[in-house]
Order: sequence, then structure tokens, then C-alpha cells
Amino acid sequence: MTIQERLIEEMKLAMKAKDALRLGTIRMARTAIKNAEIEAREGLAEDAVIRVLSTLVKQRREAAEAYRDSRPELAEKEELELAVLQEFLPQPLSEDELHSLVDAAITELGATSMKEMGAVMKQVTAQTVGRADGKLVSNLVRQKLGS
Repeated sequence: MTIQERLIEEMKLAMKAKDALRLGTIRMARTAIKNAEIEAREGLAEDAVIRVLSTLVKQRREAAEAYRDSRPELAEKEELELAVLQEFLPQPLSEDELHSLVDAAITELGATSMKEMGAVMKQVTAQTVGRADGKLVSNLVRQKLGS
């Protein structure tokens, strides 16, 4: 079952359960996917859908962080939406898996300095779409290339 099919099924369940937050979050995700399809002028492949959902997750995480001190009730809402969205993304990579992916990319590309960071990031990011935070990947690559 594709992510979009799962979203439709979960939306139906949320309607039946009268779960307004879950329903609203799923509708928001479906709207973002539909907008991306319209922009691309074609249906989206599974990895493109994952990218759209990853963007929504990142937005929710940043919003929750911004609201945390001044508006805790909004931060809580953002965190609840974040939890719903994460259900539709693939399992995140463990730290060990991420280290091995970065090491493999560095070895494969023969990267030895920060000048090659862009190439390493491009390769690692393609393999970790929706499964690892870009900031974490960037810090890890920077750490490995800087030492």
C-alpha cells in the first residue's frame, strides 16, 4: 500500500472516530501532496511523496520549537501533528546506520576535505530521504570531513 493510499484509509478512520486533529493533519498532508503534483504536472513517485511529508515534518518541528517558550499550547498542537505525520514516513535510520552511510559515501567519492562536502551530502541525502534529519546528516558529514 502506498503512502497516499494509507493517508486516504487513515483519513476515513479519523472521520469515523471524529478525531479532528488527526483528520486535519492528514488533510493538510494530502493537500501538500496534491499541490506538489499540480506543480510537477504529474503524479508523484513514492520518494517525492516522502520528500513532501518530510518537509511538513520539518515545518512542524521548527514551529513547535519556536512556540515552546511563548505559546506552549501551540507547541503541543504542532508536536501532535508531527507525531501523526511521522507515522507515514519510513522508519528513521539509527545513528550507526547513518554513520555507515556517510562513511561509505566518503570512501566511494574519495572525499578528503570540506571541499567535497556537497558531493557527499548529495549522495547521502538521496539515500536518507525521509529517514534522517538533514541537519544531523550535515553535521555528521562536516565532522567526518573536518577530522
